[in-house]
Amino acid sequence: MAISKFNLLNPLSNKEIAEAISEAQKELFSLRFKKATRQAFKANKIKLTKCRLAQLKTLLSLRVDSIEKVIQ
Repeated sequence: MAISKFNLLNPLSNKEIAEAISEAQKELFSLRFKKATRQAFKANKIKLTKCRLAQLKTLLSLRVDSIEKVIQ
């Protein structure tokens, strides 16, 4: 599984982005828990999940900043 492209996330609505952030955080917690308890998991999924989470948070913050600039 490759790192997702940032421009593929653009068409998502703010609500969908917030839901995806929540899912990514839950998945990251689950992966870290599996690592701590020495259960079987793919180690690269942690890196990919962290990257996707960062992309989603960046996109959401960019949208909030652009909305704030319009309001001012």
